[in-house]
Amino acid sequence: MSEDRTPVLDVQGLGIDFGGLTAVNEFSLRVFNEEIVGLIGPNGAGKTTVFNMLTKVYQPSRGTISFCGQDTAKLSVVEMNKLGIARTFQNIRLFTNLSVLDNVRIGMHNKITYSNIDAVFRLPKYYQQEKEVEERAMELLKIFSLADKAKITAGNLPYGAQRRLEIARAMATEPKLLLLDEPAAGMNPQETEELMSMIRFVRDHFRIAVLLIEHDMKLVMGICERITVLNYGMMLAEGTPAEIQANPQVIKAYLGE
Repeated sequence: MSEDRTPVLDVQGLGIDFGGLTAVNEFSLRVFNEEIVGLIGPNGAGKTTVFNMLTKVYQPSRGTISFCGQDTAKLSVVEMNKLGIARTFQNIRLFTNLSVLDNVRIGMHNKITYSNIDAVFRLPKYYQQEKEVEERAMELLKIFSLADKAKITAGNLPYGAQRRLEIARAMATEPKLLLLDEPAAGMNPQETEELMSMIRFVRDHFRIAVLLIEHDMKLVMGICERITVLNYGMMLAEGTPAEIQANPQVIKAYLGE
């Protein structure tokens, strides 16, 4: 992990209300560069709601989100992505009727600067940028062992390969922080082991921070440096994997004892 202790993500007192219901309240978290952090908790604890606030799918009712030192209060989903936050989803959201290559190319739309006129009249700027996008997309597919499947329709990929493609598409936006929402959902033990290796590789190769939601405790305890636990929308505990495993409140929340 990097020695830089300036947080990439600094969340303080975050909360959101839906009508009269408080879904998340007083949530705080810091994520540092090249760190893998886990966000765990029972079903309905508010984990995905936190992700939706971090990416501005939901605008928080209170609290602050600072990303790379910038206050994000007025930013939109697209602006958050341009700033450097990318995410995947619990349910895979690929363009299943498009090719593997095109799925990654779409992830690079924020980097396109040619105009509609350039595209309509096929001016040199259009051709140059499209060539650069395709070359970069193929580089990412090689990194994620998908280059030989570039022309295959994404929906025809095996489940594990679709997960890899979703992460490759997220990395196409060149993020500083990658949010993974239950990446191991639906995976068998071998696929989960491969996923653990891939998450470490993504962190090390791209030198970025990773924040993940996951119910597979073997995966969480195996790759996370720090873990935050949510329960009923409130922070229950935070610490190292060993500290979380030994925390009586966490055990009670999961086992109901």
